Amino acid sequence: MEPLVVDVTELPADSAGTIGALARLRLAARRTGHRVRLRGATAELRELLELAGLAGEFEWEAEERE
Repeated sequence: MEPLVVDVTELPADSAGTIGALARLRLAARRTGHRVRLRGATAELRELLELAGLAGEFEWEAEERE
Protein backbone atom coordinates (compact mmCIF):
# COMPACT_ATOMS: atom_id res chain seq x y z
CA MET A 1 0.00 0.00 0.00
CA GLU A 2 1.34 3.40 -0.97
CA PRO A 3 2.01 5.84 1.87
CA LEU A 4 -0.07 8.93 2.38
CA VAL A 5 2.18 11.82 1.29
CA VAL A 6 1.64 15.07 3.15
CA ASP A 7 3.29 18.33 2.08
CA VAL A 8 4.30 20.08 5.30
CA THR A 9 6.31 22.85 3.68
CA GLU A 10 4.08 25.60 5.08
CA LEU A 11 3.47 24.11 8.53
CA PRO A 12 4.83 26.22 11.41
CA ALA A 13 7.49 24.41 13.38
CA ASP A 14 6.79 26.35 16.56
CA SER A 15 3.31 25.18 17.42
CA ALA A 16 1.90 22.50 19.69
CA GLY A 17 -1.05 22.53 17.29
CA THR A 18 1.23 21.34 14.50
CA ILE A 19 2.45 18.42 16.59
CA GLY A 20 -1.10 17.56 17.64
CA ALA A 21 -2.39 17.64 14.08
CA LEU A 22 0.42 15.43 12.78
CA ALA A 23 -0.01 13.00 15.68
CA ARG A 24 -3.76 12.72 14.96
CA LEU A 25 -3.06 12.25 11.25
CA ARG A 26 -0.57 9.47 12.01
CA LEU A 27 -3.03 7.76 14.34
CA ALA A 28 -5.84 7.86 11.76
CA ALA A 29 -3.49 6.55 9.07
CA ARG A 30 -2.32 3.71 11.29
CA ARG A 31 -5.91 2.69 12.03
CA THR A 32 -6.56 2.31 8.31
CA GLY A 33 -3.27 0.53 7.61
CA HIS A 34 -1.48 3.45 5.95
CA ARG A 35 1.93 4.97 6.45
CA VAL A 36 2.54 8.73 6.38
CA ARG A 37 5.37 10.32 4.43
CA LEU A 38 6.15 13.96 5.13
CA ARG A 39 7.33 16.04 2.19
CA GLY A 40 9.22 19.30 2.59
CA ALA A 41 9.75 19.18 6.34
CA THR A 42 12.10 21.84 7.60
CA ALA A 43 14.93 20.99 9.95
CA GLU A 44 13.00 22.81 12.68
CA LEU A 45 9.90 20.66 12.15
CA ARG A 46 11.97 17.48 12.21
CA GLU A 47 13.61 18.62 15.44
CA LEU A 48 10.24 19.42 16.99
CA LEU A 49 8.91 15.97 16.07
CA GLU A 50 12.05 14.38 17.51
CA LEU A 51 11.58 16.26 20.78
CA ALA A 52 7.95 15.09 20.89
CA GLY A 53 9.05 11.49 20.29
CA LEU A 54 7.18 11.29 16.98
CA ALA A 55 9.96 11.44 14.38
CA GLY A 56 10.07 7.64 14.07
CA GLU A 57 6.36 7.51 13.27
CA PHE A 58 6.82 9.14 9.85
CA GLU A 59 8.62 8.47 6.62
CA TRP A 60 10.53 11.41 5.22
CA GLU A 61 11.12 12.72 1.71
CA ALA A 62 14.26 14.63 1.04
CA GLU A 63 13.88 18.39 0.92
CA GLU A 64 13.80 19.77 -2.58
CA ARG A 65 16.53 22.25 -3.37
CA GLU A 66 15.95 25.22 -5.66
